[in-house]
Amino acid sequence: MTTKQLSSHHCITLVPLFSELTADELAQVEKIVQHQKVKKGEVVIQPEAEPVLTIVARGSLKIYQISSTGKEQLLRVVESGGYEGENAIFGAVNANLFGEALSDSTICFVRKSDFTQLLLSRPELALRLLEMNAIKQSKTEQQAKFLMMESIEMRLANYLLDLAKVSEEPYLQIPMSLKDLAAFIGTTPETISRKLRIFEDEGLVEHYGKSFKILDAERLQGDYA
Repeated sequence: MTTKQLSSHHCITLVPLFSELTADELAQVEKIVQHQKVKKGEVVIQPEAEPVLTIVARGSLKIYQISSTGKEQLLRVVESGGYEGENAIFGAVNANLFGEALSDSTICFVRKSDFTQLLLSRPELALRLLEMNAIKQSKTEQQAKFLMMESIEMRLANYLLDLAKVSEEPYLQIPMSLKDLAAFIGTTPETISRKLRIFEDEGLVEHYGKSFKILDAERLQGDYA
C-alpha cells in the first residue's frame, strides 16, 4: 500500500467518537494516530493484517466480504468521520473482511495496543464507542430491510429516499459505484440503470451518472416505496 505521512492533518477532530475531548486530550490522542494517503482501489483492510482502528478522514471506503462462491458482498460504505476495525481490536476478527478505497482518501490508523490503552484511561470513550456501534448495527439492519423488499424498484426507491433524508442538497451523490449499489440492494448494475431511467421517464427523478435529484418524493414514495 502506497502511503504518505501527514503530520499536519488532525483527522481525529472529524470523528464523533472523540468529539467531546478537550484540545489537550485531542493532542494526546493525535500522538497515537498514523496518517496515510491511499489511492482509489487500494485495499486498506484485509484479514491477515494487524488489527487496527481505521478512521476515514477524507474520502470513503467500501467494506465487504467474499462469499463462498467467490462473489463480493458489500456490507457498508464508511465515509469521512467514520471508522472500521473496532471488532477486530476487541478480538472478534472477521477472517473474510476487506476495506477498499472508493476514491483517493486520507486514512488514519490506531494500533490495537494504543487504542486499548486509550479506552482504559478514558472509560467514557468506551461508552461512546458502544453507542456508535449500535448505530452501525442499525445501518446493517437497514440493508437487510432492503433485501427483504420484493421488488427492485421498491429497494431502489427506498435507498434514494433515505439518501435524500440526510442531505439538504438538491442534487445527491450516490456514495458508491453502481456495481457496489447493486450488491447492496441485491441486483445488477444494468438493472439499476434501467430502473433509474424508468424513474426519470416518469418524472420522479433527474439522473446524471451517480448524481440524482428527486423531483416528486411523494409520488416516488407512494408508487414504489
